[in-house]
Amino acid sequence: MKLLLIEDDKEAAKYLVKGLREQGYVVDHRLSGKDGMFMAASEQYDALIVDRMVPEVDGLTIVQTLRASGNQTPILILTALDKVEEKVKGLKAGADDYLAKPFSFTELLARLETITRRKSGSASAVQTKLVCGELEMDLLSRSVKRAGKEIDLQAREFALLEYLMRNVGTVVTRTMLLENVWDYNFDPQTNVIDVHISRLRQKIDKGFEKSMIQTLRGAGYRLAS
Repeated sequence: MKLLLIEDDKEAAKYLVKGLREQGYVVDHRLSGKDGMFMAASEQYDALIVDRMVPEVDGLTIVQTLRASGNQTPILILTALDKVEEKVKGLKAGADDYLAKPFSFTELLARLETITRRKSGSASAVQTKLVCGELEMDLLSRSVKRAGKEIDLQAREFALLEYLMRNVGTVVTRTMLLENVWDYNFDPQTNVIDVHISRLRQKIDKGFEKSMIQTLRGAGYRLAS
C-alpha cells in the first residue's frame, strides 16, 4: 500500500516513515501543506496521513480542497489539538479519522487499517482477495496460502508478493518493484530485491513441484499461475 505523509516535524516524520516502511508500506513524505496537497492531487495513494498544523496550507484546508475536487482517498489527521471541537472540525472537513498527539505507533497502524478497510468495503471494484493458481492472498487478514498450506510472510515479502499477484503473468522490472514496493530513494544497483525474491521463493515454491516465481535474466521477474 502506498501512503503520503504530510508532516513538518522532521524527527516525527523520520520515525513514522521508518516504522511504516518496516511494515511494508511505500511512503512519500512532504514537509509543507502546499507540496503535500500537490502530491495528493497528482499521485494515487491508498491513504494520507496529514498533520493538522503544517505550514503554507494547513491540514484542514488540504482535506477540504481534496474532497471538493472529488478525491476520496482515506485521510487520517494527526494533531496536538485534542479538544473535541477540533476533532469535529477535522471530521466535518472530510477526514476519515483523527489521532491526537502523542500517540502510539500501534494505534496509528490500527487506525490506518480501519480507514483503508472501510474504503475497500465501500468500493465494489476493490479486491480483498487475490488468486493465482493454487496461491491465495487475503488482503484483509494479510494471510497467504498455497494449496491450502499457510505461508508466513514478513511485511515486505507480503507487499512484494501482492505486487506480483496483481501483475500475474507480466514481467515486472527491478525499477517497477523499487517504485511500487519500496520507494524512489533506493539505489537501483542494490541487491535488496534479489534478497527478498530469494526469500519469497523459498517460502512460496519450496516443497512444490512447480516454481511459480520466475526470474527472467536481464528483464525482471514474473509470477506464473
